[in-house]
Amino acid sequence: MINNTFSEKKILCSAFILLTLSMLGSSFNAQATVANDPMRGLTRAQYVKNMYLGWNLGNTFDGSGTETGWGQPKTTQAMIDAVHAKGIKTLRIPCTWNGHHGSSSPWTIDAAFIARLAEVVNYALNDSMYVFFNTHHDGTSLYNLSSTDPNVTARVAAIWGQIATYFKNYSDYLSFELFNEPNAGAANMYGGGDATSRAALAAYQTAAVAAIRATGGNNATRMIILQGISASPIQASTATIPIPDANCMVSTHTYDPVGFSLNGSGTWGSSSDSASIRTNLTNLMSWLATKGGVVVLGEWGNTAADQEASRIKHAYYYAQQVVAHGGVPVWWDNQSFSGADGFGLLNRTAGTWHFPTVIQAMCDGAKSAVFPSIPDAIEPSNENKISLNNGLIVKSGSINYALPKASSVSLRLYNMQGKIVSTLVQSHQPAGNYEVKLPAKGISFGNYVLELKAGDNFITKRLSLFK
Repeated sequence: MINNTFSEKKILCSAFILLTLSMLGSSFNAQATVANDPMRGLTRAQYVKNMYLGWNLGNTFDGSGTETGWGQPKTTQAMIDAVHAKGIKTLRIPCTWNGHHGSSSPWTIDAAFIARLAEVVNYALNDSMYVFFNTHHDGTSLYNLSSTDPNVTARVAAIWGQIATYFKNYSDYLSFELFNEPNAGAANMYGGGDATSRAALAAYQTAAVAAIRATGGNNATRMIILQGISASPIQASTATIPIPDANCMVSTHTYDPVGFSLNGSGTWGSSSDSASIRTNLTNLMSWLATKGGVVVLGEWGNTAADQEASRIKHAYYYAQQVVAHGGVPVWWDNQSFSGADGFGLLNRTAGTWHFPTVIQAMCDGAKSAVFPSIPDAIEPSNENKISLNNGLIVKSGSINYALPKASSVSLRLYNMQGKIVSTLVQSHQPAGNYEVKLPAKGISFGNYVLELKAGDNFITKRLSLFK
């Protein structure tokens, strides 16, 4: 905790540039200056563009009963820092809830389990990463697709309602993925299911979205990610994914090509290999054109059984093409480093990359891609790129702003979970120049969002407080 005054600390912000609210009440564009606002009103395309490139914390919260049940070390901030340091901006946390909630109504979730999940979510948010988790290996413990069962609908809604309530005030850097490769009880489970299973899945997903939205707060507009039967990247699976509102989007899993990516068949890299990937992604995006036109590829990768030179080519090209086609590629990392199941890249115990050439190729491939043309994603890549019309200057613990006319003003400090840490100003103020001191106590070092609202306009600035 901070025990001395902020005047004795360094506060990192956008070069301490003096900014004004001269556009207040006219053509001022708040979105153009948003860094980490709790909820920013991003479109699906902007959100996916911001997510950029992802990594799975696999075989951990989706393991056997506990976080370390499948032999993984306990997740730490240092692990997530290592992922973020490579330029990866999204963390997916596969999460199994079976065994962590009651067996009958109201299916109460275990408080210790969800609190620990929140700690790991916070690790990602501390690094300004996007993060999402799901219901992963829950299968028939949560749902069955052989029919549409009202009891299952109630259970799905109750569990997701509790999850949403817990994370209600988190910023839009957190999203929810409803299921993982849902196919329990489905006929033709790897071919897109049948009419019965698709209808059941759509009904359960619709109920879960409604339950999340009903909790209100930031959940009213939080991004929700939905999959088709088995998350298959085929038309039969994606066609009936429900999109209840504009803040829902699609996820698929694409171990493409299966022989190389999933079965460890050896080599990849011919012109026909790359052409096949382009064709498959183009087809996928055409099927999703009516469902938001972007996609989260929640799992993909290649394995240690493959030739390393081919792995490097594939990691580079696939990451590049996914971004270029309007998606976010999220590598499946199970921390297994050998054989056909060896998708692991990060040695979480040592904090080093076991296959540094593969992870670097993936990052380089994503970096080389150009996302399909959409409006700016409203997120500067670093503090120095914040637009000069922010309207705030922060230096030596003081916040300065100018009002060209009388306005109702609020000045608040949020943490990266979207919770208010301190309300610094809440009053009607006449036109003029103002200076406000940051509190000397009660705020830990770390990352925050400073939000100034004046009338109908608002401005946000990212702050990092450090010793």
